[in-house]
Amino acid sequence: MASKPFKLMFGSTIFKKIIMAITGLFLTFFVLIHMTGNLSFVFGGKDVFNIYSHTLISLGPLLWTIETVLLLAFIFHAWNAISISLHNKKARPASYTKLKSSGDPSKKTLSSTTMIWTGIVLLVFIVIHLKTFKYGAYYSTTVNGVEMRNLYQLVKEVFQSPFYTFGYVATMLLLGYHLRHGFWSAFQSLGANHPRYSNIIYTIGILLAVVIAFGFLVVPLYVFFS
Repeated sequence: MASKPFKLMFGSTIFKKIIMAITGLFLTFFVLIHMTGNLSFVFGGKDVFNIYSHTLISLGPLLWTIETVLLLAFIFHAWNAISISLHNKKARPASYTKLKSSGDPSKKTLSSTTMIWTGIVLLVFIVIHLKTFKYGAYYSTTVNGVEMRNLYQLVKEVFQSPFYTFGYVATMLLLGYHLRHGFWSAFQSLGANHPRYSNIIYTIGILLAVVIAFGFLVVPLYVFFS
């Protein structure tokens, strides 16, 4: 009988939102770091980018641990998001006949009401992205006497394709759209809903979404149009 309160707590919408908020903020931090590393392709050049990639691969068990944590974060974030969405749909089966944005405190916008769909698109993209780059063609090169993977060459080849390039661009714009509401919503779920700083967090979320989305566009557009 003692397990029933725990079951009710872990199965509650509030708990799921907290988990989704924590994993969402963690994943936002990850994509920001990932975007920064990607920019070395343009601003560092071939050797710098390959050294960056090789350094990550050389982390060995530490990298595997980080990847495991990221995978779990993705799973928990997606699972709880889908669970909450299905719960809300069941509780309110009738959809709105007209969508319009709202101000405080809900901040309801098109991005907030399409979070589940943009999230699903991003999940599909992650699978394709890993298959294309992490498990894609292996080219080797030597930098400063060290043999390593030539990821720079693979990136150049992939972004010669207009289908992949503009599909990537569209998905990164959706990522920004997802983050636009997701960042603010995460803090709301964690209790940061005081009027004094709620709008500040919302504004930071918008700026962060713009920086990340357009930061990810630099490499594919640079390769495709160069």
